[in-house]
Amino acid sequence: MITVHHLNNSRSQRVLWLLEELGLPYDIKHYQRDAKTSLAPPELKQVHPLGKSPVITDGALTVAESGAILEYLVDKYGQGRLKPTDEQALLHYRYFMHFAEGSAMPPLVMKLVFNKVKRAPAPFFIKPIAKSIAGKVLSTFVQPNIDRQLKFLEGELAARPWFAGAEFSAADVQMSFPIEAAASRGADMSAYPKLKAFLDRIHARPAYKQALERGGKYDLLS
Repeated sequence: MITVHHLNNSRSQRVLWLLEELGLPYDIKHYQRDAKTSLAPPELKQVHPLGKSPVITDGALTVAESGAILEYLVDKYGQGRLKPTDEQALLHYRYFMHFAEGSAMPPLVMKLVFNKVKRAPAPFFIKPIAKSIAGKVLSTFVQPNIDRQLKFLEGELAARPWFAGAEFSAADVQMSFPIEAAASRGADMSAYPKLKAFLDRIHARPAYKQALERGGKYDLLS
């Protein structure tokens, strides 16, 4: 039996979604972030040395990292579903399976970190300096990178209905998290109608809704 070691408000939500899309039975072991630090609890280190989510166990196997987990599940249990066979679509599929975490998420994580730096308590003589440095990094490096990537993704979805091609695939599941993260961190989605329509379509999928019911509160949607 597949067990998803599920951390609240994390990338593991899309693992639940993929499992629902594939119609596979699975168990969930729930973990809660620390209320002050937002870090995963130490119990996750008993599953994987890095103590991060997502991670699944499937019998004696332990698989970590979002893209690796999704590819493992599709390749082992998909029976040809959610992975294109057309050569061009397969290239898009592989690209976006890696792009989501390799390119899209780093500036979004940086935005989260530097916004926390701006708000963090500090001595009165240090706080203006820290706030100024954080603001400069955000405005000159982080946000321009996010804007460029969102424009790129908007163009990709203008060229075809889904990230890999004409059909919904696991690449769309993988790409859901950075697009939801961008929306939740202040991106004006009205400027990206194709991306907004993508979010509307995936949020309407029955498997997506079923995964939310099983996974619990998911603050990226708020």
